Amino acid sequence: MNRSMKLPAQSRPLPPAVPGERIVLSGAAGPVTLYAAGPAQPGVPPLLLIHSVNAAGSAYELRPVFEHFAARRAVYAPDLPGFGLSDRSDRPYTPRLMTDAIHDALDAIAARHGTVPVDVLGVSLGCEFVARAAVERPERFRTVALASPTSFGRSAPRRGPPGSHLGMPWLHKVFTLPLWSGPLFRALTHPKSIRFFLRKTFGASTIDEDLWAYDCLATRQPGAEHAPFFFVSGFLFSRDANALYESLRLPVWMSHGTVGDFTDYGWKGQLAGRPNWRFAVYEGCGALPFFQRPADFARDYEAFLCAAS
Repeated sequence: MNRSMKLPAQSRPLPPAVPGERIVLSGAAGPVTLYAAGPAQPGVPPLLLIHSVNAAGSAYELRPVFEHFAARRAVYAPDLPGFGLSDRSDRPYTPRLMTDAIHDALDAIAARHGTVPVDVLGVSLGCEFVARAAVERPERFRTVALASPTSFGRSAPRRGPPGSHLGMPWLHKVFTLPLWSGPLFRALTHPKSIRFFLRKTFGASTIDEDLWAYDCLATRQPGAEHAPFFFVSGFLFSRDANALYESLRLPVWMSHGTVGDFTDYGWKGQLAGRPNWRFAVYEGCGALPFFQRPADFARDYEAFLCAAS
């Protein structure tokens, strides 16, 4: 992405989020774009990367991690349903749909590499979907990495009914009223708004300009408003998120920063004594430390993966 690109008033085709092969899945989650790159190494499990959910989510959010590891192993990353180059149709967007997309990606990986356990990394709200998939099919996972996971604050954890979410139908109805849904989404995803939210995410005035440009373009694609309106209405937050985290028995690596809007991880103390959990804290970084300190993040994650071998 050219940092000096001019953002047109009308949308233009969205380029791939990361370099590599583009695979279109047609599983339980519907048409989902899965990016693939890197060599298949004997004895080295594939790596699957799951981006977060917001108004402008896509696999581009994990581009530094994707490019780093694709130089040495097979790496995969989907655009989750409703985002990037995946299906953006008007349908309910829930944790079940996102988790099904992860299972679909794992099916595609198994078709290429056999039924070997996979290393999976999620970011922010994507961590809840990763945890659910790992609890449902633990044999498919070798390790789980959670970067800036949601539902780790000091407030009461979420241990609601299995499979439930925090969706508020009345709020979604308000957001999607034809009278103002279009202007509301355009305001939410105006380039200045996206820059504002990225600064809060990075915890700094300096952000990754290429990520900003890609996000701006991604939010101007047809159907871009559907999944975000379900997100802001609570439908993509799992009511049982903490119960899922507590159920993980495989090796888990959690990382987070210390600045920006995502700094409350007080609940991690409930898991600190568990032998399968490891933690990394990136001082002065926001919720995407792999953009701000890519070498440190890659080194620490690789150390975790080696220790789990």
